[in-house]
Amino acid sequence: MLSFAFSPAGHAPLYQQLYHYIRDEIQSGRLAAGEKLPSKRQLARELQLSVVTVEGAYGQLVAEGYLESRDRRGYFVLPVRWEPSAPAAQGAPEIPHLAEERVSCRYDFATSGSDAESFPFATWARLSREVLSSRDQALLSAAHPQGVPELREAIVRHLYQFRGIRVSPEQVIVGAGSEFLSTLLVQLLGPQGGYALEDPGYHKIARIFAASGAEVFPIPLDGRGLRADRLRESGARIAHITPSHHFPLGTVMPVSRRRELLEWAGERPDRYLIEDDYDSEFRFTGRPIPALQGLDRRGKVIYLNTFAKSLAPSLRIGYMVLPPELLERYRRELLFYSSTVPSFEQYTLALFMERGHMERHIARTRNRYQQRLDAMRSALAQTGLDRFCFFSGGESGLHLLMTVRSPLSQEELTRRAAGAGVKLYPLDAYYLCEPRPGAAAFVMGYGKLTASDLQDAFSTLAAVWAF
Repeated sequence: MLSFAFSPAGHAPLYQQLYHYIRDEIQSGRLAAGEKLPSKRQLARELQLSVVTVEGAYGQLVAEGYLESRDRRGYFVLPVRWEPSAPAAQGAPEIPHLAEERVSCRYDFATSGSDAESFPFATWARLSREVLSSRDQALLSAAHPQGVPELREAIVRHLYQFRGIRVSPEQVIVGAGSEFLSTLLVQLLGPQGGYALEDPGYHKIARIFAASGAEVFPIPLDGRGLRADRLRESGARIAHITPSHHFPLGTVMPVSRRRELLEWAGERPDRYLIEDDYDSEFRFTGRPIPALQGLDRRGKVIYLNTFAKSLAPSLRIGYMVLPPELLERYRRELLFYSSTVPSFEQYTLALFMERGHMERHIARTRNRYQQRLDAMRSALAQTGLDRFCFFSGGESGLHLLMTVRSPLSQEELTRRAAGAGVKLYPLDAYYLCEPRPGAAAFVMGYGKLTASDLQDAFSTLAAVWAF
């Protein structure tokens, strides 16, 4: 049987490392065209990897045309013509690289991470091939500016099933992520009048609104979320909120506060609430929190979400649901914008949702994230850090807040962690105004860290934070 000399190294997901290894073997000619690869189970046993990891690597190689999957026979190498890169010309100018936003480290608690190994590569690749063979003409035609009808219909069913939201496909607008859609909203609503944001909150949305010409008003929070009295005092006419799982505090806004905000929006015809429901699929305790949009009876809530958390950030597929009055304005003033998501990806995602793969995928990944959340809490207790650290806001989503009661400053805690290879994100960095004094706190994203990673990371923190 063919054997591999694959040795995992670095911090990339294992399926990516295996994919790159096999791809390089094919491109170099060491794996010849027609050669049969071990089955997924055989290779998993040989390399001591999970079958899911091997399936992910094989699925990507099939999707890119390096391998062929033959029914009941296995995986075979396809002929690949590979031209090596020409050597650089003498004295050619060096192209500068973009600066990395994050320093490489062993354990990164970034909130942008997700479990790459859980992505259903094989299913996605199969559906992609089906789209290519059945939608050949549609793929060459311009998509509807709001998104292909099949995807908008699938999104409507998904919203009803997961969030209890009743809307029509005509109200849905598909776009390349929440950032593009937020820019579109400023054009639709107008930059004047001020945009209120939660403080602390998501800094990038503040920069997007400001870059679009809107004045930004940071509004302080209390234990129930954004304060309606301070919102009213600010004079803003648009408020961007994360009521089902505040970013980054993790607060769940109670229905009484939600009704206060809806009352504020209903006081003037030009006021609206933008509900960012960014990780609503992942709730681990109790029933799902109903969306604010479901309480709206006056057409004052714009619902915003993406597939970044539920599938993968790199897909860059988001959507918003407009109330009828704003939908009319959008079609009158902004329908000239072309769709920003390729039809190919829209049709593939529509099939993925229509055939129940999304529901099953969310159920699987929710269980995986629950296990990681449990591992995180267990690691805190096993390392003794629970004597002066505690978590909050972990009932849903892929991050929680860790408060540290320590004689060390937040800067010193962060510095010691970084020196030992643990990247932490202080809560202070998420404030638009001056942060309020209090105990040190860190926003802990665990989406891309395994249970073993979490145990090692907290053991490391316990060692470097000893006092």
